[in-house]
Amino acid sequence: MSVRHDRSHSVDRRVRVQGRPVDSYPALSPEAERGSVRRVTVVGEEILRRPCQEVTEFGTPELSALIDDMFLTMHVADGAGLAANQVGVDLRLFVYDCPDDDGIRHVGHVINPVLDEPDPGSRELVEDSEGCLSVPGAVMTVPRTDRAVVRGLDKDGNSLVIEGTGYFARCLQHETDHLFGHTYLDRLSKRDRKDALRQMTDRREDVFAQRAIRAARLGN
Repeated sequence: MSVRHDRSHSVDRRVRVQGRPVDSYPALSPEAERGSVRRVTVVGEEILRRPCQEVTEFGTPELSALIDDMFLTMHVADGAGLAANQVGVDLRLFVYDCPDDDGIRHVGHVINPVLDEPDPGSRELVEDSEGCLSVPGAVMTVPRTDRAVVRGLDKDGNSLVIEGTGYFARCLQHETDHLFGHTYLDRLSKRDRKDALRQMTDRREDVFAQRAIRAARLGN
């Protein structure tokens, strides 16, 4: 998921890591510090259109390395969230580094996520701008609920419950969609989908250039 341009990461903001509050956190997460940049898949590629496979092996170096790489790739792409199929890996896993509307920064990963179905009347449908790292350069208005709860596991197989409101709720819904083979384009009308693809055609090269600049600054 693309980030809103008003996001700023600072070490003294309120931060929740894996759903738990911490006193401070670096602008570049420790995972990103360890990672390597991977190529981000683009809408139209088959891996983005099929449901991902569940993760069945936990606590492995390979899983940790994938998470690290996804964090750095997300950072270089200026994203708020990134699903594994967006780096060409067919596994149910996403990472996030995303603010909510109260200025709290949320950082973490979720494996085999399941999005709770909202109780009738408990959540409001909000239309707001949304982008996607796999639809580079396009921003469209997408309806999402204002609250989201995702249940899943961490990389060691421990249970997680991550709750989000506002923009972070949007991120949780967006990334979970990816793992079931959907992009936000699937939630648009035919006309709006064409508009988004036109935006991508016009802007993608500039987006790729900015990613390359950020990667070079990090020596990646």
